[in-house]
Amino acid sequence: MTSVLYDAPGPRAKRRNVVFSVVSVVVLALLLWWVYLAMDDKGQLEWALWKPFTEPEAWTTYLLPGLGYTLKAAGLAMVMALPLGAALGIARMSDHRWVRASAGTVVEFFRAIPVLLLMLFANEFYARSTDVTSADRPMYAVVTGLVLYNASVLAEVVRAGILALPKGQTEAAQAVGLRKGQTMTTILLPQAVTVMLPAIVTQLVVIVKDTALGGVMLGFTELLNARGTLAANYANVVQSFIVVAIIFIALNFLITSFASWLEARLRRSKRSTGAVLGSDDIDDLNAAAVGGTHGTGAGGTI
Repeated sequence: MTSVLYDAPGPRAKRRNVVFSVVSVVVLALLLWWVYLAMDDKGQLEWALWKPFTEPEAWTTYLLPGLGYTLKAAGLAMVMALPLGAALGIARMSDHRWVRASAGTVVEFFRAIPVLLLMLFANEFYARSTDVTSADRPMYAVVTGLVLYNASVLAEVVRAGILALPKGQTEAAQAVGLRKGQTMTTILLPQAVTVMLPAIVTQLVVIVKDTALGGVMLGFTELLNARGTLAANYANVVQSFIVVAIIFIALNFLITSFASWLEARLRRSKRSTGAVLGSDDIDDLNAAAVGGTHGTGAGGTI
């Protein structure tokens, strides 16, 4: 049995895969055991270092406010980057050369610059050219950098998703008289969403993680920055890193799980038109077919 991408493994390949899996699990278990022994030897597993995370103060004073700023910055960046990326991606396929060239220049320019550099440029711009206060400046700079970089990446995702659709979709739309804008908004984009969704979700996860860059370089009080203050007060650097890592893992897992559910729902909804015909509808269709046959037979065309 074969698929489009690879041959199905035979008995020997299956046994080899089982051996590799067992060896990988054993190696991972040994690595975790070594980490456990190393931390225990250095006294990093003492309860006094983990106890602060069982108390409300560590969460209400440090972690939850930091998480709130992380979600706020990521949410604002997502809301602005998605439509901007879609607009740039569609503009790159325009029939007008100047529109296509302008959008391509913007996408390639901002996609080539590291997101941290964009944040630093934005911070300096807000400091020298606007009236944004120093307290709000890190948030503005982080969101600006995330939007510019991720919109340019999402533009390519949108363009690739639309180009991945069969050409027959566009040809059918043209055959019924739809203009290009109508074809894009009513035919191509709705179908491309399912194709693009995994890549879009990957970029959303990147946005959540990249908020930490603002905490490191701009003093933005997101989750990782709040962790530093917590670790300074409780002297539990390693433990705070582990807890913050778990929070990031849980947050990104929720995003990917929701996206997987949404993708499955979209695929199920596209398997049929959603119309349910009753017996009366079937009788009407049959009667219409019989009438049409009689009307066009033995003599002419209606």
